[in-house]
Formats: sequence, structure tokens, C-alpha cells
Amino acid sequence: MTALGCSNGAIFNDPDRAASQFPVPVLQCLQIKMLEAKDGGPITSDRYRVVLSDMNNYVQCMLATQAHHVVHSGLLQRGCIVRMRQYQATSIKNKNVLIILDLEVIPSFGTPDKIGEPTAVEVRATEPRSTTIGGAGFYGAKSEPAPESKPQVQQQLTSRPGGGSDKHGASTIYPIEALSPYAHKWTIKARVTQKSDIKMWQKGNGKLFNVNLLDESGEIRATAFTDQVDQFYDLLQEGSVYYISSPCRVNLAKKQFSNLPNDYELTFERDTVIEKAEDQSSVPQVRFNFCNIQDLANVEKDAIVDVIGVLKEVQEVSRITSKTTHKDYDKRELTLVDDTGYSVRVTIWGKTASEFDAGLESIVAFKGTRVSDFGGRSLSLLSSGTMAIDPDIPEAHRLKGWYDASGRSNAFHSHNNLSSVGAATGRADDTKTIQQAKEERLGFDQQDYFALKATIVHIRQETFAYPACRTEQCNKKVTDMGDGTWRCEKCDLSHDRPQYRYVMSVNVNDHTGQLWLSCFDDTGRIIMGGKTADELMEMREQGDDVRLAAEFEAANCKKLSFRCRAKLDTYGDQQRVRYQVMSVAPLDYKAEAHRLAELIKQMSV
Repeated sequence: MTALGCSNGAIFNDPDRAASQFPVPVLQCLQIKMLEAKDGGPITSDRYRVVLSDMNNYVQCMLATQAHHVVHSGLLQRGCIVRMRQYQATSIKNKNVLIILDLEVIPSFGTPDKIGEPTAVEVRATEPRSTTIGGAGFYGAKSEPAPESKPQVQQQLTSRPGGGSDKHGASTIYPIEALSPYAHKWTIKARVTQKSDIKMWQKGNGKLFNVNLLDESGEIRATAFTDQVDQFYDLLQEGSVYYISSPCRVNLAKKQFSNLPNDYELTFERDTVIEKAEDQSSVPQVRFNFCNIQDLANVEKDAIVDVIGVLKEVQEVSRITSKTTHKDYDKRELTLVDDTGYSVRVTIWGKTASEFDAGLESIVAFKGTRVSDFGGRSLSLLSSGTMAIDPDIPEAHRLKGWYDASGRSNAFHSHNNLSSVGAATGRADDTKTIQQAKEERLGFDQQDYFALKATIVHIRQETFAYPACRTEQCNKKVTDMGDGTWRCEKCDLSHDRPQYRYVMSVNVNDHTGQLWLSCFDDTGRIIMGGKTADELMEMREQGDDVRLAAEFEAANCKKLSFRCRAKLDTYGDQQRVRYQVMSVAPLDYKAEAHRLAELIKQMSV
């Protein structure tokens, strides 16, 4: 083994010769070290520094995330021989750094002792430069010679801000995956996949906006503050491709504000150069990493996931008030199903909610949703997330084919405490016990819906119905005029007799407590075994108290499945939560048995 690869620091001092003579450098690994945070600072994922030698020189290297597999698999060991198939070379303050994008270990050479007496690479006294070199050319293209003067190329870039030229040599383009604080001068070519609204801070004196940037290697979030908002907001448009050139700060990512799988993020500066690319087709449109709906049960709370499914139900837009900002926000709840047989509720917000117009049974893909475990599993689209309707991707075509062939008639299970979702409506609500409904203060901040399995123990008989207008769709209470007629103020009509409608107070129990529920006519009829309020009032008017009492007694001790709405109401000068029954049905014991079996399975009992 006379030579392992580039000698005398050719990668840094003569990259053209390095690319032509050593297209795939072969080197020896002298050291592997996992980096730790300095002074307790955050490191959001493993980072590795390695030292590689060509027998004559050694150099410090950072492994890009996509190359971590050689460490995790145990292949990369001290002394082993490797091929660098793709890398970035840069010099910062006379310190040489290689950022390795693709590394191959050659097991047949084993792990020999250190070969030769390598010394640190000496950098020529020229302006630091950064170069992209790939074993077979970056992204499979043949390597092009680097420009003779990189500073001259940079000068050309900065002289045309806002231009549309594509005169960027392949060697000037960095992959997003390679960006780090170690990189000095770079240009990326990326598509804007998401752009936020302008947000104000510091009592309106400051402002910012964010964009998500995508290329073939990865994604990164970029933020513009104050003056750069005016400089770049109108230039950057969702879906368009741009060249973005340093100076531009590369910082550790604030994971609480970003859903992208990147340890770094960008901050635009005054001299950052952004140009719209003429070639808009060479960069991917979007990158998804889908989690199927069934597997959400295994995802940790607050994790960020991408999901795709068939749109089964769309709720109306509602408005809530934030407890922290006291601002009103529009929200809309959607139900998605997929071929795993599960459904999930997805909440979308703001303009996305108010302008949502996808039809039922559309394929909807979400990128950047946060997982909630409130009563099971549900998703909420982040402000930095995106939504695609009927995207032209293989996963969407597969789901569409499955749904048209057999999925339309299926019944789906929900992660909301594993309650069952009907094929007709697709609706699922969190299943709660009475104790949970009270302790979780359902209805205090906003109206909440939940499912309840409980037994009727008492029905108030004093006022179980009210006299209503007989006009179709009116249902307003009518007044006894004392002359044998009943008057409706809304319709301005009088009737010979009213139509009685249920307004019942029902006390129910489960193993955790008791609760008073309000029932109206439709649900009251089901509880009373199909008897109408008119029939029961007739018994009362005829003095048939025994028969009337028997009807109420027959309704007691029924165990039913209730769908309830909890909402804060005001009675006099007091506020209290009112629980209204929206629907009621006999228990489906087969479905309940399946739910319990699945619950036991998830609990690993």
C-alpha cells in the first residue's frame, strides 16, 4: 500500500488536482471521538469527529448525519482503511476541516497500526476557500474543475443581488446536509417549502419570518430579523428555488421552533446573497418521512411526524382564544384514515383552517405535525408545517388505490383511547371516565367533546319535556294563551296544541363517579325506549301516574354509550360546566371487547 490517497494536503491546497488524481481518496482512520456539548450547551443528536491520514498528512473531519451509520454499525474503527466518496473541504482560521458526506469502510484491510508518520496539513497563505468534491461527482454528476479564484466567484455573486442567473459552477454548491459552523464560504441551491407570516416582537419594534429550505441532501430552517425581513420577505416565495450564499450565520437549531431533522439553522445577514434560480426543476418539491397512523401509538408525546391519509371527516371552523396571548385563532379538525385500519384527528390552524377546501376522500399529506397524547393520540399541524392535497407521490397513489378498492367500506379504530370509528362518519372522540371529565376540566377553556360509557341511575320526572312549536324546524317554546291556544313568538303563529319535546336531566354513574347529563328530544327518545314526549305527557294529563312511573323505571339501569359536549354556561352569577348528550347508543359489546383487547396489548400486559 504505497499511497492511501491525496498527499501533501492536495485536497486543501490544490483541489483541482485532488479531484482529478484522487477521485475517491483512500485514507486511514486514526481517531474517532463523539463530541459533547460545551458548558452544558445543547447537542440535539450525536456528532462525531474523526482524524484521517494519507500517510503524509492528517486532518480533522466531521461526519455529516448521513454518514453516522458507519459509526453506529461498528464498521468505523481506529486503524481501519476508508474511502471518502463525498466530502466538503474547508479551511477556517488556518485550521483544515473535512466534512464527510459519504464514507465507505474497507473491511478487507483490517485495522493496521498507524501507517507512516503523518503531520498536520499546512495551508498555503491564500484566502480560505471551500470546495465540494465527490467521488463520482456530487449527486452522481461528473466532477467539474473548480474556478481558479473562488474569491472572484464570490464577488460575482454579491454584485447581482436579486438576480436570476444560474452561473454557479457545480463546485460552488454546498449540500444543505454539509452546512455547519465549520463551513466558511458556501452557496446552497434550495427550494422554499414553507414560508411563515411576518411575526412581531419587542412590542412591535422587532419582526421576523422563517423559511424551510430543501435540497436533495436535506432540509434546514432559515430566519430573517428586522431589516432582513424587508430585504428578503417578498423575494422568497414558497415553491421557488434559490441560490443562497454566505455570509449567513449557521447556528445550533432551536428545536422548540423547528420540525426539521437538522441540528443547525440559518440566520440571514445584511450581506447574505439570495438569487432566484433559472432552473426550478432540479431540486425536490418536498421531502416526507411518513409515519403510518397505527404506529402513532409508539411515537412519544410532542414528537414531530409526517402523516398521510384519506380525508374521512371535516369539522366546521371554530375559534378559540389563547390563554397566553389572549388572541383569537381559527381551528378546524380533520379525520384521516389509512390502510392500517386506524384513524387520527388532525387539527389545523389559522388561514390553513379557514381556507381549507379539500373534498372528502381526498388524499392529504402533512409535514410537521406534533403528537399529542391527550386521551390517546392526535396531531396538530405546526405553524412551520405544510399540507399537500392529493400530492403526486407513490404513497398517495397507493392509498387512493386501496381506498377505492376496499377501504371505503372499512371500519376504523382510533388512538383516542382506542374507541371505534364508524365507516359512515369516521368520527371519534376521546373516551373518558366521569372522573377524567371532571379532573381534566373539560369544557372550562373551550367546548370539548368526549365519549362516555355509563349507566342511567335516575331521571328527573318533574320537568322532562317542554311545549314546542309544531312548525317544522322551529322547536321554540310556545306560550299557553289560556284560551285553548298556544302561541309561538318566533313564527307569530298560534296552535291548538303544542308538540312536547324532551328536555331531560339524567344522572349517570360509572366506576369513578356520577354526572348529570342534559338530553334533548332525539336522545331522550332513545333513552325512553322510543316513547315520544307527547306520549308521556298524555299519561300525565290523564293522571296515569303508575304507567308513567313504570316508563321511567324501565329507562333506569341501562348502560349506554354517550357522546357528550362539555361547555361552560352561566347560571345567575355562577359559572358551571354543562354536559349535553349529543348522541346515545346501546353498547356494542363486540367493539368494546376489541377496544379492551387492544388497550391491553398497548399496555404490554
